[in-house]
Amino acid sequence: MSHGSQIAAFARQAARDRARVRERALGECDPDEAEAYLRDGAGRAIWLYVEGRTGGRLVRFSPAEFDALERAMNDWFECYARCYGVEIDASFTLREAAELLLETRNIHDVGQLLTGVPDRSP
Repeated sequence: MSHGSQIAAFARQAARDRARVRERALGECDPDEAEAYLRDGAGRAIWLYVEGRTGGRLVRFSPAEFDALERAMNDWFECYARCYGVEIDASFTLREAAELLLETRNIHDVGQLLTGVPDRSP
């Protein structure tokens, strides 16, 4: 699958997920669903960006592809946060998410650091 078609598939799935989560009350999902939005959604979008920037050959995402990939990632972060009962308007950049992923090597840490969810204060 080409990057363009993969990004288009991500964008469609993220939009469907976001619409489905918004139909429910805040916090009305189980922890496995929240983790799936993070791991299988945002994490895969971020990793596609990382591979395109650090792989053997630099991938030039078109402006439309880049915007769609970033929006999909943010849609999934919003789904993740809503599962924990938190409403956010995610506007994170792929670059900041990718840098955090490379630094922490853990998508769960990236999700928590960017969204503040779950709250880990004492």
